[in-house]
Amino acid sequence: MAAQQHWVNNNGVHLYVCTEGSPAAPPLVLVHGYPDNHTVWDKVTELLVDRYFVIRYDVRGAGRSDKPARTRDYRMSHLADDLSAVVNKVIPGQPFHLAAHDWGSIQSWESVTHGPLKTRILSYTSISGPCLDHVAFWMRNNVTRVREGGTRKVVGQLASSWYVAMFQLPLLPETLWRAGLDRMWPDYLRKREQVSEANFSRFQRDDGRYGVKLYRANFLPRLLRPEPRQADCPVQLIVPKADNYVREQLFEGLEKWVGKLSRREIDAPHWVLLTQPDAIAGWIDGFAKQAARA
Repeated sequence: MAAQQHWVNNNGVHLYVCTEGSPAAPPLVLVHGYPDNHTVWDKVTELLVDRYFVIRYDVRGAGRSDKPARTRDYRMSHLADDLSAVVNKVIPGQPFHLAAHDWGSIQSWESVTHGPLKTRILSYTSISGPCLDHVAFWMRNNVTRVREGGTRKVVGQLASSWYVAMFQLPLLPETLWRAGLDRMWPDYLRKREQVSEANFSRFQRDDGRYGVKLYRANFLPRLLRPEPRQADCPVQLIVPKADNYVREQLFEGLEKWVGKLSRREIDAPHWVLLTQPDAIAGWIDGFAKQAARA
């Protein structure tokens, strides 16, 4: 079945949604990260569309979706409301499987652990995107553990996440994207991230410069005032071993927050959706089927 395009309005923010596959098949929602849009899931979708009703959307600030100018409009609560608006429009009342990458995963933890969608999510596959509340508790538990190596781990993660601090600076990230970072991005993905088929996107400049508001609106508030967040649905954690940004140590102790946790590791860089789509599609499919049988 050919892809269908939809527009979903969430309190004045218009979200672009793409659906593929038979509406009679199990629904699967895929959420992208930064600085991407829904097309980052193209290869994975091709491998799943014969078995699932695949739902993808451009998160606010990305792709064809609206790009609010105010930083506070990118808070986690608004992102969770966007996901609710999408599924309530496209698959009203139906349970669904959820998979997300990078910032898509970070924001999806909000719905997995809290709110009206919590009981509708059948399974959650998280790739390179920890819950910020879980990260905050991990940092608090490790930062003073010098002898046990906890301090070293925290410092190492802060070094890997240097860009998070840079994104807090006003104007600088936006200026870099306007100055031509969007044109350089495919070369960066090819040379640094092993994405051999990286191509220029006309959305890249705006995806980059508006997406930094995700970091500004959420990182400091969540790290300073974390809340306990418990997941009830089965969670599959996919950890790329060569991730240059999200170290595997950030997922230590995740079993405290997830009762039904599965973990898979893969020898791949951060954009594993593009470099090893077969493995990712296979694991999402297998995990969803396992959850459906439970």
